[in-house]
Amino acid sequence: MTSQITLAKDSGPAPDRAGLRGHPWLTLFAVAIGVMMVTLDGTIVAVANPAIQQDLNASLAEVQWITNGYLLALAVSLITAGKLGDRFGHRQTFLIGIAGFALSSAAIGLSTGVELVIAFRVAQGLFGALLMPAALGLLRATFPAEKLNMAIGIWGMVIGASTAAGPIVGGLLVEHVSWQSVFFINVPVGIVALIFGLFILVDHRAANAPRSFDVLGVLLLSAAMFSLIWALIKAAEWGWGDSRTVLFLAGSVLGFFLFAFWETKVSEPLIPLGMFRSLPLSAGTVLMVLMAFAFMGGLFFVTFYLQNVHGMSPVDSGLHLLPLTGMMIIGSPLAGAAITKVGPRIPLVAGMAATATACFGMAQLTPQTGTLTMSLWFALLGLGLAPVMVGATEVIVGNAPLELSGVAGGLQQAAMQVGGSLGTAVLGAVMASTVSNSFGDNWRAAELPPLTPEQIEGAEMGIQVGIAPVPQGVPPEIAQKITEVAHTTFVDGMGTAFTVAGVVAVLAAVVACFTKRGENASQGAGAAHI
Repeated sequence: MTSQITLAKDSGPAPDRAGLRGHPWLTLFAVAIGVMMVTLDGTIVAVANPAIQQDLNASLAEVQWITNGYLLALAVSLITAGKLGDRFGHRQTFLIGIAGFALSSAAIGLSTGVELVIAFRVAQGLFGALLMPAALGLLRATFPAEKLNMAIGIWGMVIGASTAAGPIVGGLLVEHVSWQSVFFINVPVGIVALIFGLFILVDHRAANAPRSFDVLGVLLLSAAMFSLIWALIKAAEWGWGDSRTVLFLAGSVLGFFLFAFWETKVSEPLIPLGMFRSLPLSAGTVLMVLMAFAFMGGLFFVTFYLQNVHGMSPVDSGLHLLPLTGMMIIGSPLAGAAITKVGPRIPLVAGMAATATACFGMAQLTPQTGTLTMSLWFALLGLGLAPVMVGATEVIVGNAPLELSGVAGGLQQAAMQVGGSLGTAVLGAVMASTVSNSFGDNWRAAELPPLTPEQIEGAEMGIQVGIAPVPQGVPPEIAQKITEVAHTTFVDGMGTAFTVAGVVAVLAAVVACFTKRGENASQGAGAAHI
């Protein structure tokens, strides 16, 4: 028996497979190990950045590039990587992604300079982009339609568990071993995933899979995505009205326009624009962007709230976020079962309504809010996000033709990256504006000595992440007043940001009304023949 399966256009009963190769649940297990490695790395590295900065004498800009280089490479490459899976097979691209990600992680751990760390983080992003759409493509092709939602639910559960474990595992490794161990941990995980992948995964290919590659389309889309993500990353530093921000945003608009025009002219486009004639697929993509905007943009400030306002360590803040990730872990498979039974529309609308409620609730947090109140809002947010992560993924992937399942998986992941970057940038601007407007009034109300414009600017930069600008040698009672002003101002900004996130979540609930069950999901395993 070979490791390749051709998928016919018609739907018929799938034959029994001999042995373990191609078994749906073992395929899910193999895929989950790889997804766990990439997702864990996404949250674990942030904990290691201060140690990397100190050990390698890196500047703040260089440390930011450790994150930004990875994000840019991942976001720019996701859709192209999905197309590679459609063209050459998802098994191959998944295994290459696993091997490359693990090797890049090892190279980072062995690096002696920050330049090498940044270079190999970019490589990690490229290999992670190969892995993630291929994982969804494999699940789509392996599971029959009636079990696909449950598989995606478990896939979401793995993502939730990995996200929860990242700060905790990262904090323990950095504190008790070294920052290098944060990256070395990917090596044994990658080896296990590679072994399972080699023996379990089957290469599914649609009968009408693409036979050529749209090189110009790749270049145009990559340039457009890079310009967009880079503008969003740098907007907080440059300012939204800065000529550089405007130039990159205009460049992204031009790039997307040229890409769309080219896709109508080429015989085998990178993304057939006819995909978006499917209203549910288009709605699912927009929903994923809006969900990531509200979730990632809002959650960006929660870490600062826990660590800088409440004074928690990275490990403690990770533990306090367990209600959120825990409900995502529990809720994802339950959401998969519910979506299989009633379709995605009702769970998606309910999920975004719960997310909006949680955002409005977190807008009321204060520096004195206790753990129980925080946990209730975090849990509601996780409960709301679970059906959206599962349902929107199924709507996008299930409504795309099987031969474009990799592109659809890349589109789903790219929508999350764009939404997260957009949410972080826009809500960051909301935070900066609120801090600028309220800091002076709060400072004067506390009857503290007046500040020079330079002092105000420096203080506001720290307050935007919850850090109190307390000078050395200040009497304790003055230091306490400054801290109270800083934390109150930060919470004012966070409240405004979460209010905006809640409004976006309400808009997402409206968009969810236009979703429906995947029309092409039955083209998966049920249509396979060897």
